[in-house]
Amino acid sequence: MNLGCLVASIFVFQLLQLPSVLNALPSVVKIGAIFTHDQKDSSTELAFKYAVYKINKDKIILPKTTLEYDIQYVPKDDSFHASKKACQQVKHGVQAVFGPSDPILGQHIHSICDALDIPHLEARLDLETEAKEFSINLYPAQSLLNAAYQDIMEFLNWTKVAIIYEDDYGLVKFRELVRSPKIRDIEVNLRQADPDSYRQVLSEMKSKEIRNLIVDTKPKHMHHFLRMILQLQMNDYKYHYLFTTFDIETFDLEDFKYNFVNITAFRLVDADDVGVRSILRDMERYQPAGNTILNKSRIIQAEPALMYDSVQVFAVGLRTLEQSHALRPANISCELEHPWDGGLSLTNYINSVEMKGLSGPIEFKEGRRIQFKLDLLKLKQHSLVKVGEWRPGAGVNVTDTAAFFEPSIGNVTLIVITILETPYVMMHHGKNYTGNSRFYGFCVDLLAAVAREVGFSYRLELVPDRKYGARDPETGEWNGIVRELMRHEQPYVMLKSGENFSGNARYEGFCIDLLKEIAHMVGFTYRIELVPDGKYGAYDYETGEWNGIVRQLMDKKADLAVGSMTINYARESVIDFTKPFMNLGISILFKVPTSHQARLFSFMNPLAIEIWLYVLAAYVLVSVTMFVVARFSPYEWNNPHPCHAGPEIVENQFSLSNSFWFTIGTLMQQGSDLNPKATSTRIVGGIWWFFTLIIISSYTANLAAFLTVERMITPIENAEDLASQTDIAYGTLDSGSTMTFFRDSMIETYKKMWRFMENKKPSVFVPTYEEGIQRVLQGDYAFLMESTMLDYIVQRDCNLTQIGGLLDTKGYGIATPMGSPWRDKISLAILELQEKGEIQILYDKWWKSLGDTCMKTEKGKENKANSLGVDNIGGVFVVLLCGLAFAVLIAIFEFCYNSRKNAPAERHELIVH
Repeated sequence: MNLGCLVASIFVFQLLQLPSVLNALPSVVKIGAIFTHDQKDSSTELAFKYAVYKINKDKIILPKTTLEYDIQYVPKDDSFHASKKACQQVKHGVQAVFGPSDPILGQHIHSICDALDIPHLEARLDLETEAKEFSINLYPAQSLLNAAYQDIMEFLNWTKVAIIYEDDYGLVKFRELVRSPKIRDIEVNLRQADPDSYRQVLSEMKSKEIRNLIVDTKPKHMHHFLRMILQLQMNDYKYHYLFTTFDIETFDLEDFKYNFVNITAFRLVDADDVGVRSILRDMERYQPAGNTILNKSRIIQAEPALMYDSVQVFAVGLRTLEQSHALRPANISCELEHPWDGGLSLTNYINSVEMKGLSGPIEFKEGRRIQFKLDLLKLKQHSLVKVGEWRPGAGVNVTDTAAFFEPSIGNVTLIVITILETPYVMMHHGKNYTGNSRFYGFCVDLLAAVAREVGFSYRLELVPDRKYGARDPETGEWNGIVRELMRHEQPYVMLKSGENFSGNARYEGFCIDLLKEIAHMVGFTYRIELVPDGKYGAYDYETGEWNGIVRQLMDKKADLAVGSMTINYARESVIDFTKPFMNLGISILFKVPTSHQARLFSFMNPLAIEIWLYVLAAYVLVSVTMFVVARFSPYEWNNPHPCHAGPEIVENQFSLSNSFWFTIGTLMQQGSDLNPKATSTRIVGGIWWFFTLIIISSYTANLAAFLTVERMITPIENAEDLASQTDIAYGTLDSGSTMTFFRDSMIETYKKMWRFMENKKPSVFVPTYEEGIQRVLQGDYAFLMESTMLDYIVQRDCNLTQIGGLLDTKGYGIATPMGSPWRDKISLAILELQEKGEIQILYDKWWKSLGDTCMKTEKGKENKANSLGVDNIGGVFVVLLCGLAFAVLIAIFEFCYNSRKNAPAERHELIVH
């Protein structure tokens, strides 16, 4: 009786405890994860491990259950190997499979999970539109992302857009966006591009003036794409790039911050959220040495964040299942193809999860994520900032519209340094001029035009060392404008004469006028200041420092530098330049050569001395040949008495003297009384006549040019002539771009010239243009300078001229500190002024319209024929007189010789008679 009661009591107790036993989860739940080999120890794998670690450690979601993972690595694009690994995990009893991120492998893994009723959690883009029963994907649906892109396009009022995609499925990805009725009025251009074709595709967009681009490129190629944007100069305010990546914050955008280029993207992980920051801090402590989940900026990428959330979603689904169902072991295998009984229930509970994760709010419908929040990011001058957000159903909410329609910066006074250089900048010396009114000139007018167009004011200041700027190889420092930023150089910046000028009014010149125009166009005021060291800026290789204008800009002591400042690689590496407002090159300034004094024997100039010697040698050779051939040929021997047949004596007309006479007669085109009879002698005569025809014709043609054209003595014609001689010294402006050009050139001629200039004593370098001009006027000195300045000088001094062409090609630009927001605005103003012809008008004003221009006589005098004088052909008369005198002497000699020879015979006749 007691035994029966005991058994009954135990049965009742177990029956009462049955619901709790049925509802309990096993102590260990196995899950599988499949990663490709390139994901081993990646941030995605570490995020998966950390999620499991956190769930097991906190015991909040699953207090009585521990998750145990089985990770397998498979080759990328090897679906057979991936399927085999998945079957191994199923055989070991995993109750969910995570990954992989590869779309092809993911489809094969899902087919196995679908056949065996095992939940498959993914964090990848899936373009299939049909619902998958056992798939839970945390990646936002592409249809919703297309809606987000569409809302942004509508907000920005895009009318023309290019979609650049890299993967082959890009067309499928953006199909809904392109076919959307809301964007029918938008011109959409689709282009597939990879790193090899980025340049070509972007160049095409630039040529078609498509400024709005949606970019869908692989993360590993993002850096290359950004570099192409910079190289093609598609990085100004006109362009807007909408990147589809959720990880835009992980890329280096430093080169894009200060040029107003529009870069927009979405992000999934709101790093500013308190809960997210807490998880990221814990992740940072968890991540092992050498392997990181977060990048250097402590930002987690979207894929690891979604992987973390997928594990959290699975755990929450398990907890929900625990409240009503028991989780049965998954005793299944791929061979038996028998589905897991508890798989469908677990999948349904996971699908019903609603929570907030690292990637924001999470909600599913038929395995697709339908609830999330995208932060809208916009690149500004300092960093990427959140300017709005997008949610499914709610659309885009832009909280900072000014970020997309940023107005021009106004009410700013820029400090502009310059160098007095006629006619770019000149200065009034009177007392009635103050401030910017002291300056006038081409660059002053240009600066005013740019300031007016861009919208800024300015203050002009002079460079103290009066140098444009070059780097001293001994000290490593730059001088001139590159250190200070402006310089007095005519005609660019000059001080006005007089005492009534102050401020900017003290200056005048081309650059002063240009600055006025720019300031008016852009909308700013300015104050002109001179560079302290008066140099444009050069780099000193010993100290590693710059001087002049470059130094001033690097130190942010000035906002702009206006003057004849050359754009070159070294300066561009430390400061910024606008588009060039003037193109130029290095040329040679030299003293006008003196007229060539005609020589007495100028008639010999048409032929070189060696040609005269060759003609003389040919004359002797042909004469001797004629004599020898005539002796050999039987047809040149004649019977002096034709009436007597078979005479014993025959004669030959071509004696040695006659041969020379025949040759000289035909050379002078006068002929002779001798005519060749034999074929051989006629050939000799014919060839000689052909030779004399060419020689005489060439001589006659060249004689006209040599005797009727006045020539100038020009000891040098180009840079090669300078390099090949040492009598004429040559040099450049000290601490300028011209000096830097020769110092750094790799061309052998210019390297040779630099060695000469560097070692020449006394120094051939001059501190100012004025000193260089004076040395040229003194003679035996050539000044290498920039062609625009040379043109100005030659226009005003008739004793100076330009020798040869340009040694290089470069441009003058307005310099700004690195990353200045004014550069692009001023560049646009310069381009507009060039298109309107305003800069050419300013150039003519300061180069050709001033009253001190040189009134030169008709240029090309060397091309004008002059009447011949005694100096030109007097030598012919000398030759004639000498010939007559020589003939008289020969006649006397012949008379004396004949008298002496015949004297005995004549005496004998006298004796006989």
